[in-house]
Amino acid sequence: MTTRVPVAVHAGDPLLHAGVTAQLRPRPEVDVLKLDEHERAQVSLVVVDRVDDEAVLLLRRLQRTPSTRTGLIVGEFGQNALRIVIECGVSAVLRRAEAEQDRVVGLITALVRGESMLPGDMLSRLLDHVGRLQRNSADAAQGFNLSTLTAREVEVLRLISEGFDTGEIAVKMSYSERTVKNILHEVTTRLQLRNRAHAVGHVMRQGLI
Repeated sequence: MTTRVPVAVHAGDPLLHAGVTAQLRPRPEVDVLKLDEHERAQVSLVVVDRVDDEAVLLLRRLQRTPSTRTGLIVGEFGQNALRIVIECGVSAVLRRAEAEQDRVVGLITALVRGESMLPGDMLSRLLDHVGRLQRNSADAAQGFNLSTLTAREVEVLRLISEGFDTGEIAVKMSYSERTVKNILHEVTTRLQLRNRAHAVGHVMRQGLI
């Protein structure tokens, strides 16, 4: 029997909280916790209209609990919002307009696996910036040295950000699963990062978004 993931829902208003809770309660993968049970959450799911000061304060408070991974469902996403939420330890983001039940559960399970997940347009912006900085050695020399990332390493990080696991990435890239794991290990070791989600987040935190 699959262990249910304990999830604490933090919402910007009672209506949002009730909607997300009702959406998740029937799912066998998820155990939606009551308020007095939040300390045992494996995943904290934050649901807000926008990334305002109040939302940032909540995300920073949750960041102080390293045993809990944080995902964000958001209505409006401003230009600098992705950088801010990554700095707050968020590694999975979903727009509210796309937050149907299966995708929310997918975000939660990605977090449990230590993976990150981003909307496709945000990821495209990230990769565009990566490409520009790779072609601009002056910019690269000022901070994160993107020349240390090969094309296949960037592609693996892109697929991880979309929520694919190592087996799926192996199929898409026509590699063995061991090769994909070796690529991830090489990136995280070389850049002294904790895991695959940290690798993607590290790239984002360099002002690429």
